[in-house]
Amino acid sequence: MDDFNLLDQPWVEVRLSSGEAVKLGLLDVFRRQHEIAALAYSRPPAMAAVIRILLAVTHRALSGSQLRWTVRDRFNWHRNGLPVDAMTAYLEQWRSRFNLFDPDVPFMQVSALSLADETRDKLKPWTQIDLAGASGNAPIVFDHACDLTPTAIAPADAVNLLLEYQAFVPGGLVKVFRSSDKAGPLANTAAVIPVGSMLWQTLCLSLHAPAVGAETNDLPCWERPAPTIEDLSASPALATGSNDRYTHVSRSVLLLRDPDGCVRWLRFGAGLALDEDIQAPDPMAAYRCGTQGLVRLTFTEGRALWRDLAALLPAAGAEGGKAPSVLEYAAALHAEAPIGSSYQHVWVAGLASDQAKLLRWRLEHIVLPEKLLLNAADVQDFLDFVRVADAVYGALRSVALRLIGDAMPERDPREGRTAVRQRFDSGQYAADFFSRSERALPEVLRLLQEGELGQAREHWCHALQGAGRRMWDILQKGQGLRPIALREQARWAPYFFGAINQHLRDFLPGSLELDHEELTHE
Repeated sequence: MDDFNLLDQPWVEVRLSSGEAVKLGLLDVFRRQHEIAALAYSRPPAMAAVIRILLAVTHRALSGSQLRWTVRDRFNWHRNGLPVDAMTAYLEQWRSRFNLFDPDVPFMQVSALSLADETRDKLKPWTQIDLAGASGNAPIVFDHACDLTPTAIAPADAVNLLLEYQAFVPGGLVKVFRSSDKAGPLANTAAVIPVGSMLWQTLCLSLHAPAVGAETNDLPCWERPAPTIEDLSASPALATGSNDRYTHVSRSVLLLRDPDGCVRWLRFGAGLALDEDIQAPDPMAAYRCGTQGLVRLTFTEGRALWRDLAALLPAAGAEGGKAPSVLEYAAALHAEAPIGSSYQHVWVAGLASDQAKLLRWRLEHIVLPEKLLLNAADVQDFLDFVRVADAVYGALRSVALRLIGDAMPERDPREGRTAVRQRFDSGQYAADFFSRSERALPEVLRLLQEGELGQAREHWCHALQGAGRRMWDILQKGQGLRPIALREQARWAPYFFGAINQHLRDFLPGSLELDHEELTHE
């Protein structure tokens, strides 16, 4: 009853090539790799967290069997499959460390919690590690779970919750072993994952280089000594490398199994505090250029991810920000030889939080042309598309604020400016403008990959004109038919459509211009 070994028990949710969704143990994930198309998780954080465990296993298995490998070796594995014997031998070597309920070294947990005075007699419900569940004083709408009488979950569900929690837990108060604790490695991060046609190809695309020098100490948690209470109370430390980050024990957790085999309770405390180094960021984290330096890419309310797409492109250089290492690894594979497609599919998954409160999680699918991964000149061309979209929106926002302000009743000027901005922001103008523009993005990327820059610019111009027209329609409806509103619309319409024409004329000389008089009288 105490045994639930992740090598044999089904817990990894995968989708087979046939379309069937099943759960497999780790051994079968690698033995049946030619049948598995992808992971099949509905929760984006869980999907990213499981990928990280598989990457750590793959890296350590290959390090043990081959020591060194080149991009050509990785290309061959991408084409033919990972060496099954090496993967299974490694997992069998560490079999005892993959037992979820081992009394001494439970998988990604801390057995010392059962002896520590702070946690020995203090139990918490399993919802403590459910990022989307109700726990303590942070209830979630429509979640009526009660901490005193938690429901039961299967061990397979518990391990998936544990993995996503260790990766994405936000920093904050813990009050066990220390007053507060550091965030998990992917907290407030939009994690980037290049995706292949099959799961094993996804792993090959993101696989980090073999360890050299100090990186030989980069071990996953199951190859490290069991954490002690002294370890949990120690000062924050830098990660030793990718394997450490992928399997980091961000919080100390000890799952408790009931006689019926389910999990209802756990012990909980501070984990191994992870310090951050901007020079050695998480391999899945992208950084965009902010007003005061690089800012980790996350899911921001109302901001379309494609506006920060340059942060995902290794060829963009410092102008785009800092691309995630996993996309650099994928780009190296594309540069080595054709891998079957001139496009790279990318998942961007994760969640955003405000302190300890979950705000949103998302999973976005982006198809990047190979040219944008490898060619700096093509990236610069694409950056022009993003710049002109931002410039058009910024100009239209400026005109719209003036229109709204002039059509409002007289009031204190300072209060009026605040009210105008609030009214504009509550209208979701930005979300509508950029979501409408985004509809043209796949075709633009296709044209760029085929070298049709002129057609791509023309297509983008039409998309931005359409988004601008829609913003004007919303503005008109929002102002109503009051005489002052109609007067201000007539006054500001030339400036509104003139802003669109001016920016698009600079972007594509000779482009068709919008006629504001015709549009405002339709």
